[in-house]
Amino acid sequence: MKHLLKSFAFLFLCYFQTFGQSSQKLWYAKPAERWVEALPLGNGRVGAMVFGGVNEELIQLNESTLWSGGPLKKNVNPEAHQYLSGIREALLEKEDYSKANELTKKMQGFYTESYLPLADLMIKHRLANGTPTAYYRDLDISKAISTTRFTVDGVTYVREGFVSAPANVFVVRLSADKSKQLNLDINTRSKLRIEKQPLSNTELVVNGKAPAKVDPSYYNPKGRTPVIYEDAEGCNGMRFQYRIKAVAKDGSVKTDTAGIHIEKASEVVLYIVAATSFNGYDKCPDKDGKDEKQLAAGFLTKALAQPYATLLKQHQSEYQSYFNRCQLSIKDTLNANTTPVPTDEQLKAYTAGRYNPDLEVLYFQYGRYLLISSSRPGGPPANLQGIWNKELRAPWSSNYTININTEMNYWPAEVTNLSEMHQPLLDWIQHLAKTGHETAHDYYRAKGWVANHNSDIWALSNAVGDVGAGDPVWANWPMGGNWLCQHLWEHYRFTGDKKFLAEKAYPVMKEAALFSLDWLVTNKDGYLVTAPSTTPENKFFDAAGKQQGVSVGTTMDMSIIWDLFTNLIDASTVLGQDKEFRELLIAKRNKLLPLQIGSKGQLLEWSKDFKETDPYHRHVSHLFGLHPGRQITKETPAFFNAARKTLELRGDEGTGWSKGWKINFWTRLLDGDHAYTLIRELLKYTNETGTIMSRGGGTYPNLFDAHPPFQIDGNFAGTAGMAEMLIQSHQDKLHLLPAIPTSWPSGKVSGLRGRGGFEVSMQWDKNTLTQAQVKSINGEELRLLTHKPVTVQGTTATSVKTADGYVLQLKTQKNKTYLLTVK
Repeated sequence: MKHLLKSFAFLFLCYFQTFGQSSQKLWYAKPAERWVEALPLGNGRVGAMVFGGVNEELIQLNESTLWSGGPLKKNVNPEAHQYLSGIREALLEKEDYSKANELTKKMQGFYTESYLPLADLMIKHRLANGTPTAYYRDLDISKAISTTRFTVDGVTYVREGFVSAPANVFVVRLSADKSKQLNLDINTRSKLRIEKQPLSNTELVVNGKAPAKVDPSYYNPKGRTPVIYEDAEGCNGMRFQYRIKAVAKDGSVKTDTAGIHIEKASEVVLYIVAATSFNGYDKCPDKDGKDEKQLAAGFLTKALAQPYATLLKQHQSEYQSYFNRCQLSIKDTLNANTTPVPTDEQLKAYTAGRYNPDLEVLYFQYGRYLLISSSRPGGPPANLQGIWNKELRAPWSSNYTININTEMNYWPAEVTNLSEMHQPLLDWIQHLAKTGHETAHDYYRAKGWVANHNSDIWALSNAVGDVGAGDPVWANWPMGGNWLCQHLWEHYRFTGDKKFLAEKAYPVMKEAALFSLDWLVTNKDGYLVTAPSTTPENKFFDAAGKQQGVSVGTTMDMSIIWDLFTNLIDASTVLGQDKEFRELLIAKRNKLLPLQIGSKGQLLEWSKDFKETDPYHRHVSHLFGLHPGRQITKETPAFFNAARKTLELRGDEGTGWSKGWKINFWTRLLDGDHAYTLIRELLKYTNETGTIMSRGGGTYPNLFDAHPPFQIDGNFAGTAGMAEMLIQSHQDKLHLLPAIPTSWPSGKVSGLRGRGGFEVSMQWDKNTLTQAQVKSINGEELRLLTHKPVTVQGTTATSVKTADGYVLQLKTQKNKTYLLTVK
């Protein structure tokens, strides 16, 4: 619809003279033609991708618990544990990596299940034949509302949509500025099995069934059926229902199996609700499932009991109670009084080199918006695509990839003041620990619990690969559970919630450590190592020049175990319990294979200085100790410098999420300018949706992260990295503006959180802190690191100069705010 672009001048005059440029909106002068141009709405349960069509609107729908499959099957690979001793003999005694690789394959189970699309909602406008003008669509992330507006034959049509968390309903309001101009046909379709049923003149009910099994899109062995609806072993897929209710202000409404038909209405409100029979990770969603029909009917009844205006007000109030906690503003020092430009055009200009801090702020807040929209207490965690997926066989099953991606989704949760959105992951870890107990025993004959590279809503914990078809370099990696335990500790460190630590975090962390203690073996030099061991997802050349993936004691394995043991030691100290176990962990930690520096000055990825098969690999797993860990800091200068050298050798290229992780690496290296270079790389415009595994990356027109294809983790890593430029607290001190880039000379931020229970607001100018406020949530002692000395109003506390800057120590009172002034 190229003619719609001609309406831009009108758009500028009519819209922006009224509202002005906003860094809180994604907006466009044309409808979306592709999914990565559509705009996402969500409430953690229901997701919607709004295309903004004129003659026909397409809204793609999701429900966060709609997955294929059911609870994990027992005894999938009962002989798996028998191969472990042979693998260790091949690795530790013979250095036969090929044999170890083949035997490791024999320790695999089934693949994960897949996150599924719910439906498409189509709204066909029977319009006059005039050419549309004054087209505009946006997503206001400050209110979580999408708007589409256009004019045809002198009539202006408006569509507003939001997904309410309080009412659990997706609401679409259609209106025209002249009476009785809405003539609509509303229909739906799905890639799953569905049956449509008109319930009344104004309501369409759709019942559906999910498959019992969906193979990953990359797994297509000859003769295998990739999608199976009936499970002969007794647990068929989950049921689901969605309902569409049309309430018209006037005109007529009629419903049949072809949809809802509206004639001569002035305003129509659509209420869309959805529910599944999912009843927990350990219950068959068919025979033991919830009553999805009763749930959906209840959601709709609740929504209809309130006027539209009330629903909208409640939605905005509830959403903004989270979103408004953290605000960021960066002064544009180059552009003044610029003509507003649609978001996709801004992105293209930014890619070409234009300075645009407003776009960077928008991207920061968009990550927070996406987390609020895709991860809510009581629901499942955000998956590889948040809650937005249109494919029956989504890329990588849109699952939980726990060798980086799932963890990355939650990096911004605590620091950007969205701790509640962390809760779905923290709850799901409890489920994973239970299935992980079975995997630890059945596959490894070990105590505690374990999880490998991939998981799903059923908390799958075994190594995937369909019992031998997966490459161990990504299939067999029993460190996923250990890494996830870091989130339990981090939640405590940010919140100070000792009840959570004692009842939820510590028991699960301890059980993960018990597995690690059983998993570790002693090498010929007396160090504790992991064997078999992989480093996601890179390979090396052995002495014969053959590519290998399985070895001994990779740096990522050892760093994650160091992190788990260290966090448990600290947790035990905080709780004043488990002294003997704490001392055991300290002794074992001292025997872990230490970090090593290679011939190029880099941090070794493997326990030996192997040659990488891909020196520019997207994963930089061996820098876990730098980020998100705390093992490598300026206080360990040799490894700190080796980490920098590693990044220099690895380069800045990579997929979207890879660039996002590298932003965080460089912030931990306190190099804000290099981190900013990677922000610009992350925000590189692309419309490429094919799978690119190495040097792709970038951002789609709707600001979704491009792996490519779309993965939401890059969005979250980008937001977290920007926050780490402004505040760091992983070394038990609050470091303000640790990696502020030259390109952000002046700005202000409010509502960032630091470990220890501190909330920070601050201003800076000429890249230097000018003023800050620190609120002590829990009354812990404040250790503050700044680049210039500060004073605290109403106290005698003063900064002391150190090698790293100026350190201030202050005993704080609970819920008291302290004003800091730079000397």
